[in-house]
Parts: sequence; C-alpha cells; structure tokens
Amino acid sequence: MYRPRRNVVTLGEFIIDRQADFPYAKGELSSLLSDLSIAAKIVNHEVNKAGLVNILGEAGSENVQGESQKKLDVFANEQFLAALASGSECAAVASEENDDIIIFDGTSSAGKYVVAIDPLDGSSNIDVNVSIGTIFSIYRRKTKNMPASMEDFLQRGYDQVAAGYIVYGSSTMLVYTTGNGVNGFTLDPSIGEFCLSHPDMRMPKTGSVYSVNQGNFIHFPEGVKRYIKSCQMDDKANKKPYSLRYIGSLVSDFHRNLIKGGIYIYPPTLHAPKGKLRLLYECNPLAMIAEQAGGKASDGFGDILDVQPEELHQRIPLYIGSEAMVEETLQFLREFKDENVHPSLVTQL
Repeated sequence: MYRPRRNVVTLGEFIIDRQADFPYAKGELSSLLSDLSIAAKIVNHEVNKAGLVNILGEAGSENVQGESQKKLDVFANEQFLAALASGSECAAVASEENDDIIIFDGTSSAGKYVVAIDPLDGSSNIDVNVSIGTIFSIYRRKTKNMPASMEDFLQRGYDQVAAGYIVYGSSTMLVYTTGNGVNGFTLDPSIGEFCLSHPDMRMPKTGSVYSVNQGNFIHFPEGVKRYIKSCQMDDKANKKPYSLRYIGSLVSDFHRNLIKGGIYIYPPTLHAPKGKLRLLYECNPLAMIAEQAGGKASDGFGDILDVQPEELHQRIPLYIGSEAMVEETLQFLREFKDENVHPSLVTQL
C-alpha cells in the first residue's frame, strides 16, 4: 500500500511525539505549549502588519518597570494572557507588563503550572521595524489545592520544566526546551503552523561575536572593560578581533549567538548596580535554553539558574552565550573585581 511521505513535522506533532520526555505532565504541559504557540501566531500577525494599522507608538501608560508601554506591547500581553487563561493547565501568570501576578479564575486551584513571560521583548525597536520577541518560562506549582501565589513563581531557574522564546524577524521562530535539548520551529505562513526547522540546536563552544551596549562602556565594571578590550585586540591565534553585534532586542541577540556562537553581556553599571534584565522572565528561560544547547549563563559570580529569586521583577546582570566566551569573561571579572570599581558595584562582583 502506498503511503505518502512528508518531511514537515509541525510543532503540535513534535510535542505529542516528545510527550514521553515529561510523562509526569500527562499531557498538560503539551497543551500549555500549544496555547503559547497559538498566541504567538496572533502576535506575529499583528507584528507583520503593525506599520499599516494604528498599533504602533505609545499606549499612554507605563509598565511596572517605569518603561513606556507600546501599543503592541499591550496587545501581546493581552493575547498571551487570553491564550493561557483559555486552558486549565496554567494557574497564574507573571508578566513584565503587570505589577502583580495574574491569577486565573476557575483554574487557580486545578492548574498545575505557572508561566512567567515577557510578552514583547525589545519594544524600543517596534517603531523602527527591527526584530522583537517573546520570552517565556514554565514552572510546576509548589502550592496545592489553593489559589496560586507568589511562592509558585519565586523558584530557581533549575526548577523550570520548560522555557522558550519566539523571535519575530524575517521569519518567525519558536525555540523551546523541556530539559531534553533545544529545538526550533519556523512559522510557515502558507499553512499557519510552526514546523521543525532546527532540530537539536547546539550553541558553538566559542564564536566571533560579542553583544553589548558599548555606549555604557564607561560605567561598566573593570573586568568587563578589560574583556571588551581583549575582544578588540588583533590576536589571530584566538581568532580576534571579534565583531560587535548589538541589536538591542535580547531575544534577537541571543538567537543569533545560539546559532552562530557568541556572547551577550548586560553587566551592572553605575546607574543599575543590580543589573537591568529581569531574572524570572528574561534571564532564567534563556539560561535554561543556553545550557541545554551546550552554552553557559552567569550573573558574574555564579550560574543564573542557581539564583534564588526574592521578588517578582528582580533584576540581575547577565553574561550568556558560548561556554568558552562566558568562561573567559568570568576570568576577567574575577581578576579585576576590585580595581576601579565604583563602591556601589563591589558587592555585585
């Protein structure tokens, strides 16, 4: 009997096929990932036509971080909240756009998971048509038979059961891990499905790109300054100088380095001595993906995934990317941690 063959594997098929990787979930985690992918498709549709409709620009409000909310930020937040609320697997969500956790009525006791999410990373790039993205993190609840609470969110990165991101660029990709490697899916607009395009993604052990906002150089710790200087040296034995590539969207910079190799740095500065990026819904999920792909993520003195969160919107420094490049950066931080460092930064390094 003839059986037609096709090479396309959709995200839904892949999730079902890999459900054995997380048998304790009994299908709930698979459903939760599917809900996130549906919201991603809706957001992607709006991102692609944002220049044609009245969805660009400021929404006239600020999020909890004190940052102006773009209209598309607000739309993305609403879509992911709606998608997660429609199922029964997610009990609550922590979003960059909301001061407190959002507890879903009817599922707060039954839902086994909570989600931390940055609905639209890189929002400053929305109006200039530069790649933006979504970052998400999934945890099993710690509380039982009661409404979800802050305790469910203040877990270490090592406790994540899944993490991922969507990058809205020249093509739209969803990349995720459940602790058994990293796989990437590209949205095929002709069928409206995410299709497996990057199986078993591995981050090169080293690379030739460093990503940092070098405009803040004067405010960086000395170790970071020395590392950046070493990246610029003519050192052919170590394949230097490296190229500086900084998009300004964390997802986009990380995605490039995941595929090609490189390091992304957002250190503490005089104006942000605790760092700027958020631990729960930016650093932790990307750190899990990096480590599952063979890379490394640190806050400058320990693994990101080992940090115990103390508050919902906690900020932290981030050094993430190819293992050898992160290790080299940490060596500079250890060597120069007390040299020419502002007093407010000494305890951070």
